[in-house]
Amino acid sequence: MNEQTATRLWGMRLTFALITCIILFFHLLPLETSPRRWVGPDFLLAFACAWSLRRPEYVPSVALAGLFLLADFLLFRPPGLWAMLALVGCEHLKNRARGLRDGSFANEWLTVCAVMTFVAVAYRAILMVTLVELPGFGLAVFELIMTMLFYPIVVGATHFLLGVRKAAPGELDASGGNA
Repeated sequence: MNEQTATRLWGMRLTFALITCIILFFHLLPLETSPRRWVGPDFLLAFACAWSLRRPEYVPSVALAGLFLLADFLLFRPPGLWAMLALVGCEHLKNRARGLRDGSFANEWLTVCAVMTFVAVAYRAILMVTLVELPGFGLAVFELIMTMLFYPIVVGATHFLLGVRKAAPGELDASGGNA
């Protein structure tokens, strides 16, 4: 029984890393040669928030930090800044996971939207303080709103396609402790 649990745990951790690599692959594909006037949702942040809230043991802090840092390097963002802020947001969600487990999806969604807003505002504020050239404000707000709107779709995909569900009260997590 314990062997199956450990296998599932590591399988889901590898699945998250694979999802991250697929998202980064599509970010790096040169689909257009001219600058875009719109931006899509940040699926990496949405998946990280969903998994951190639903099954915190599937996304350990070290893996999140490494994958977000990889995204910073590949997407030419200031190395470590977005990774640190996203990690802080995901860790906050992990700490609140037990309290949000019994609540409604609307409560979960509002909490995740608040965390995403904090991460985006803090990122922009730190870039302003350090005098780094900022992306357009409209694009940043549009990306944040799109990420918030796509969060339920991400949750549905992880729930129905990948089997990442909230732990039931009294259910044992992958390490054998109470969830």
